[in-house]
Amino acid sequence: MVNVSEHELVPDHTLLEEEGELEEVLEEYNVKRTDLPKIKRTDPAMPDEAEAGDVVRVERDSRTTDTAVVYRLVVE
Repeated sequence: MVNVSEHELVPDHTLLEEEGELEEVLEEYNVKRTDLPKIKRTDPAMPDEAEAGDVVRVERDSRTTDTAVVYRLVVE
């Protein structure tokens, strides 16, 4: 079977650390965890250890900037 998360067109999905990274992101954007856009835990690009309630950083290539970073809340 093919591992979709390793395909060159799938952006990098990285789990944020609960303490530290996540707190900095929420403070920087002045949002709550539940205000973030959602992504399903069953999404093929998600890391295997992702659980509902985690936050994932998605890094994509961008035409206007080198890399575009977005954050998603993992839901069932």
